[in-house]
Amino acid sequence: MEFLLILIVLIVVIVLPNIKVVPQARAYVIERIGSYHEIWRNGLHIKIPFLDRVANNVSLKEIVKDFAPQPVITKDNVTMQIDTVVYFQITDPKLYTYGVENPINAIENLTATTLRNIIGELELDQTLTSRDIINSKMRSILDEATDPWGIKVNRVEVKNILPPRDIQEAMEKQMRAERERREKILQAEGEKKSSILIAEGEKESAILRAEAKKESQIKIAEGEAEALLKMKQAEADSIKLIKEAKADKTVLTLKSFEALSNVANGNATKIIVPSELQNIATIGTTIEEMFKDTKN
Repeated sequence: MEFLLILIVLIVVIVLPNIKVVPQARAYVIERIGSYHEIWRNGLHIKIPFLDRVANNVSLKEIVKDFAPQPVITKDNVTMQIDTVVYFQITDPKLYTYGVENPINAIENLTATTLRNIIGELELDQTLTSRDIINSKMRSILDEATDPWGIKVNRVEVKNILPPRDIQEAMEKQMRAERERREKILQAEGEKKSSILIAEGEKESAILRAEAKKESQIKIAEGEAEALLKMKQAEADSIKLIKEAKADKTVLTLKSFEALSNVANGNATKIIVPSELQNIATIGTTIEEMFKDTKN
């Protein structure tokens, strides 16, 4: 009975603590008698008491490290503060455990030195406008340098660039001047387009007025021509009717007198009487005298 109790105690104290369940996205580095033995992936594992031990519990997830701003000097001797964010993942737990002491600190220092080297080859303006180039170069250099440590650098991002205060003020003035310049250009272009539209409107209006005046004059001329044509047509019809009626000389004489009276009613100061009309007047006088003799 005592032996069974002792056996149970041994199982509880010795065996159970050596039963390990490795969760997903984790890896255990196992040492046996002080030397590397194997890597446990996710699942159930049992280690030998007093011989095996878990040397390192490694996360296989992607790790994001936001490092503090680092002072760097550009090619044109401008000192600025730049902070970076590194995205990396442990691909080999063994190399990560035995490759370097304090891997996170090693990555931070490597990032700072790499950043200084890259920025030292760029001028201020290039530094401010070449973030993609800086990120790409840093990722390539860090990934190659950390490969012996079992680390894969997936991405590096320049989070913030802080130039000196006087440089910031100069940049702000430059930006304000650029915005004012663009505003003036936009205003000038707007005024130009407005002037063009006004000129085009005036041109179209003048053309329309000229066309309207032209059409009005054409209508008036057509009306006058039509009226004159109708007058001539009426005169022709009148002569035609007289001819068809076989009017004698008396009728023609009366018509001549009507024409003469119309001329006399005008503003002319001189009247030229054709010789034919004088003969007609003589005939008229003779007729009048004949009437007088008849009455006597």
